[in-house]
Amino acid sequence: MPPNAKPLPEVTVPAPSPAARAGSAASPAPVISLRDLKTHCSTCSMRELCLPGGLNTDELKQIDALVGNRTKLKKNDSLYRAGEPFHALYAIRLGSLKTTVLAEDGREQVSGYHMLGDIIGLDGIGTDRHGCQAIALEDTEVCVLPFERIEELARCLPSLQHNLHQFLSREISRDHNIMLLLGSMRAEERLAVFLLNLAERYRRRGYSSTEYVLRMTREEIGSYLGLKLETVSRLFSRFQETGLIQVQGRAVKLLDPGALKQIIGQRG
Repeated sequence: MPPNAKPLPEVTVPAPSPAARAGSAASPAPVISLRDLKTHCSTCSMRELCLPGGLNTDELKQIDALVGNRTKLKKNDSLYRAGEPFHALYAIRLGSLKTTVLAEDGREQVSGYHMLGDIIGLDGIGTDRHGCQAIALEDTEVCVLPFERIEELARCLPSLQHNLHQFLSREISRDHNIMLLLGSMRAEERLAVFLLNLAERYRRRGYSSTEYVLRMTREEIGSYLGLKLETVSRLFSRFQETGLIQVQGRAVKLLDPGALKQIIGQRG
């Protein structure tokens, strides 16, 4: 069960329109048993983002049984915190989360944005403890995938093992791309890459690739891209004034994706 972000660096699935429900105040996340939720992996509309291809009916049933429970989070709830023991990966069925780490100066740094179809929690595999905190940006639901059971099943299902290895490789590549983004791109290039990356991720999920809702605040986007809040706000205004995007609150429409791509190509 995998993928995460592409160049950057992330129930009933809502109809292709990324305007998801707004969250409410943080509260303990209830756990829902499989007995209460009849929609499993084999019938989930996000299965093509999580499951390896070529599985037969019996293999799908084994993966269905892998899901220990599903957890619902309200906006600002933590799925896990830095330093907590690692036991499972989490496949996002609905909503979105950010992951954060503490910078050396004590500030909270946004390290990832994750949407439905993504799997998070990989940071805990190496040390058996999570190295970051995952926080819901809206009402969110995740499938809990006990990691020991994933390893056991992967040994029996070569296609699942191959997909897991591919997923880990993509995560490494994503980290490299983030380092490139923060280390060598100008501010306007960083924001252009961010907007285009989100568009592609939404497209892969069957949503519009030109209109979507930004679940992160301007401040969180700045933290993610290594930019000050004032810089992010100024760039959004400039992009809108020059006809590249249209912004209404957190709703963004890409008016000229080609021009945004040209910005990325204007290095120097």
